[in-house]
Amino acid sequence: QVQVVESGGGLAQAGGSLRLSCAASGRTFSSLIMGWFRQAPGKEREFVAASRWNTVYADSVKGRFAISRDNAKNTVYLQMNSLKPEDTAVYYCAVQTTGWEMTRAGAYDYWGQGTQVTVSS
Repeated sequence: QVQVVESGGGLAQAGGSLRLSCAASGRTFSSLIMGWFRQAPGKEREFVAASRWNTVYADSVKGRFAISRDNAKNTVYLQMNSLKPEDTAVYYCAVQTTGWEMTRAGAYDYWGQGTQVTVSS
C-alpha cells in the first residue's frame, strides 16, 4: 500500500506561479514513477508530467511546468510558472509501482485526493 498526500495549489493570476507537492510513503520512493494529472470540469483527466529517472511533459505545459523529486524526502514537486486560465483544474498526484507507461492514467496504482488550482485572467 502506498499513501499519497498532496499539498499546495490555490488561486493564482494568469502569468503567476504555484507549486504543488506530493509525498508518497510505503514503498522505496526512488523506484516509483511519480506523475501529475489534472481534470478540468467537464473534461477527462489528462496527463501533465511524470518523473522516474527521466521526466516527461504534456505539450501543453512544456516549458512552463517543471517536475522534480527529492528522494530523501519521498516527495515530488510540480512547479507551475506562466500559468494560464486553461490550467485551471483539480491536480492529482499518482504513483506507479511497476511498469513504464508514464503518460497513461490507467498505468498508475495509487492516487492522491486532488488539489484545486484556479488561474484567473
